[in-house]
Amino acid sequence: MSSAPGEAPRNTPDQAVLYQERLWPSPWVWLIAAGFSAATIVMFAPISLQVALGVAVVVAIIVFTLLILSTPRITVTATTLTVGRATIERTYLGAVEWFSGDDATYQRGPGLNGLAYLCIRGWISPVVRIEVTDPEDRTPYWLASSRTPERLAAALGG
Repeated sequence: MSSAPGEAPRNTPDQAVLYQERLWPSPWVWLIAAGFSAATIVMFAPISLQVALGVAVVVAIIVFTLLILSTPRITVTATTLTVGRATIERTYLGAVEWFSGDDATYQRGPGLNGLAYLCIRGWISPVVRIEVTDPEDRTPYWLASSRTPERLAAALGG
């Protein structure tokens, strides 16, 4: 049974979510955003304290909204993997490995292939490397940050 155009797809067994994670910013990122917003008070206080407070509130709303909207999601179903804005069918996935500590740093730096798809966040150290086996895709693998890399790898059969 397919959905009508413009209608949300129905939840079928192959679309059931096996794993899902949002790569939310760490607490220190939120503190920096709050500090940045508060710093605008210093810039606008010579004009007026009310203006300075108003600007700080507007900047805080904008910064927090951007942080929320730019937070990627990782979703694994029986048939697809979605990391951020990219989706791939699981039939095109190969080996799955996860790395932490110095190994994760190596994967994000010197060991990185320039053609890899990246969805990494500086505030999340562990990464999962997912091989792409599609012969028509030049991307050798996807590298994604994850707070629970062992669970993501297990959901992908790695």
